[in-house]
Amino acid sequence: MMASTLAFDSGPSREPARRFTRLCYRPGADASGTILDAETGLALLRHPDLYFEDGSVIVRAEDTLFRVHMSMLARHSICFRDMFAMPGGGGGDELDGCPVLYLQDRAADVAHLLTALYDGPTFGNNDRDDFRAVAGICRLATKYLIDALRAKAITHLSKAWPSTLKEWDLREDAARAHEIAFASSNPPTHPRYPSAIDVINLAREVDAPSLLPSAFYDLSRYPFTQIFEPVDEHSVSLAMLDLQRLCLGKEAAQHAITTLIQAMSQTQYGRQSPYQAHVRKSSTGGAVCMSAAACRKDFAELVELATQHYLFDRERGCGDPLYVAEELGQLKSVEFSECAACARSLEAWAAREREKMWKLIPLWFRLECTTPESSPRTSGEMPR
Repeated sequence: MMASTLAFDSGPSREPARRFTRLCYRPGADASGTILDAETGLALLRHPDLYFEDGSVIVRAEDTLFRVHMSMLARHSICFRDMFAMPGGGGGDELDGCPVLYLQDRAADVAHLLTALYDGPTFGNNDRDDFRAVAGICRLATKYLIDALRAKAITHLSKAWPSTLKEWDLREDAARAHEIAFASSNPPTHPRYPSAIDVINLAREVDAPSLLPSAFYDLSRYPFTQIFEPVDEHSVSLAMLDLQRLCLGKEAAQHAITTLIQAMSQTQYGRQSPYQAHVRKSSTGGAVCMSAAACRKDFAELVELATQHYLFDRERGCGDPLYVAEELGQLKSVEFSECAACARSLEAWAAREREKMWKLIPLWFRLECTTPESSPRTSGEMPR
């Protein structure tokens, strides 16, 4: 028995492209036997978990066959619903009484999508393996207009690529814990999160702009040698315009670190240092600095230390202004400082500077302003 299959193309158009191929059983085999591509003779594999005997449509992706329920696909996807409603939408000929659809997508992505539709999405911890699965779901949910699942996938990705500073700090805490836990592993483990390049490319592909600021910022923290000469042989690259955005944003982030350190000094370009702001506050009834001369000296030394560490020696965090601001705010510990008032002032100043920088990240990387995405096509993401 042979069947012609209706194919969905993965091109830019959302209209399915029709082309036909034929499937048949190996000569002499019954309905449980091997299914072949009649044109090439290639043996096709039934998916072990997603080939239901009572299924009403057979889906082929690469060399894998899925037998699922037409009603399930139509329930979740406007695209499939409309296609099944068309005259001859099943493709005409059948195999085992089922129309056959040929999807020009990766079999692994189709498997993740169908599993999410049947069992509900069970996302992981946003590591590399989880990202590959969720990215596949997000691509196909976008392509086949499965809006609810698309929204859930983007919401999950936003936990690792967030749009608020509070969530970014939680993300960084998890990354540092992973780095510490596996610091001595042999062979070395991968970073906690997937490549930011993959995230940027996915965000462009599925129109999820709220993922872009944190992904660009994360990528900008790496030296150019790691970005342009990756060790991974399967690495991908950015589009030219996004490469330009990366370079501009990386330069802006480095300038932000210089400006931040300069702002700690007592008099820099007319701005107030944390110490000066605290002294002015003290004169209006706030907490009083207990050792003005010593605090002035401390702040001057902190500026010299930060300049040497981040600008000259290029130590850890030298490309990460959010990290630098956090570290500067902790240099004068409230618990051990002789002047708790100035230490608290430094912490508060650093927190304000981090909030300001976070809001500037889209401008650094020349990203379009994104609005809260509430429409079905772009739902599931959070505003900055």
